[in-house]
Amino acid sequence: MKDWHVNHMEKTVVKYVKGLPADASSWEKLRDKKYGKLVNVCRQIDYDIKHGVDKDQLIFFLEKVRCHSSFSDVRKGDNSLGRLNEIKQHFSPAAKAFRW
Repeated sequence: MKDWHVNHMEKTVVKYVKGLPADASSWEKLRDKKYGKLVNVCRQIDYDIKHGVDKDQLIFFLEKVRCHSSFSDVRKGDNSLGRLNEIKQHFSPAAKAFRW
């Protein structure tokens, strides 16, 4: 079952980073408007983390999407790297606040 959640997390990240195609139908646009926001994507990834995906696996996959040549078509979309950074920022460990 853990493998299913890893696969689901990867599909969710790729789908969000790729964005909506230019020739999307009105149904696809409606579904993206309702469920394609960062909040819903992070909620799905949190569910996958709860069921066996490590945060290290997620961060590794985000770096793989950013650098590996097999994901070059995913990175071609408008603001795809910005969306990738949003996910990484949400799941990366928070920097400790500096106090005097």
